[in-house]
Amino acid sequence: MTVKATEWTMISDISPESAYRETGSEAAVWRLSWLPDRRLNREQAMAGMELDEILSDPDIVHDRHAHADAAVLAGTVGIIWEQAVILLSKRIIARLDQGLDEASCEATGRSFTSHRMSRHDRPPRVFR
Repeated sequence: MTVKATEWTMISDISPESAYRETGSEAAVWRLSWLPDRRLNREQAMAGMELDEILSDPDIVHDRHAHADAAVLAGTVGIIWEQAVILLSKRIIARLDQGLDEASCEATGRSFTSHRMSRHDRPPRVFR
């Protein structure tokens, strides 16, 4: 799992979610694609991206350390991890409802990979 960050954006190598820095504000204000109404600082945006990666990785669904990390990262963003699971799941469902599958992308001439959908583009699994 890797979040690639620049001065203006953050992207994940396993999730289509991202973070971006707003322009025109005095302080650096960041927004998460999956939590757009919340104004964040850079540390919080990075925590949100890392939280998304943890919740999007099916290989660590039973990892207790990942559960603890998710709870801490969610707290940094100002939510509980269960809320993050719901929000991220809704985003995935919305993308699927838009028909961004391989066949519809080919029909419109768009590249399927440009939408960055992968095997991880499904609802995050709920930790127990």
